[in-house]
Amino acid sequence: MSAEVKHTTLADLDFVFEMFEQSILYQEKKGYVVWRDYDRQAIVRDIELKQHYKIEIDNKIAIAFSVAYADKIIWRQYDTGNAIYLHRIVVNPEFKGQKLFGNILDWAIGHAHKKNLTSVRMDTWANNPTIQQYYRQFGFQVVENFITPDSSELPQHNRKLAITLLEYPLNKNTK
Repeated sequence: MSAEVKHTTLADLDFVFEMFEQSILYQEKKGYVVWRDYDRQAIVRDIELKQHYKIEIDNKIAIAFSVAYADKIIWRQYDTGNAIYLHRIVVNPEFKGQKLFGNILDWAIGHAHKKNLTSVRMDTWANNPTIQQYYRQFGFQVVENFITPDSSELPQHNRKLAITLLEYPLNKNTK
């Protein structure tokens, strides 16, 4: 099973949106808070800026995610230009349970090293200890809990949201 990281294209958009819908249903069944009316235009913008990626396995999109190199609104004083930020990770239900996040992290670590960045960062739901533990098992550390501002600079689904900031520090031996 070969996993390949590629840029998502606008032709992939309907399937990416379907993965979001399936993820929302799954999270609702588990009793977790979910995005309501997630900002589809933010995903389109990420694709157009070549900041949205997919991992394909056997020519199927298995997981998709966005990246950024700054996140001043959420990371505030911590954002000093030395990190890659992972956002909007969504898994194809067909591949659920396969710990594909490890593929994203491997790619992000390599990408960060090429850009001389010192960490991989992300945020997740503050009230979902299961997902926090999942990311911690990959080596992420909790930085803090935070409630996002109601800022037009954030996608609608990220406003006034209780989140946990997570960081994976890199060192020269992490490759």
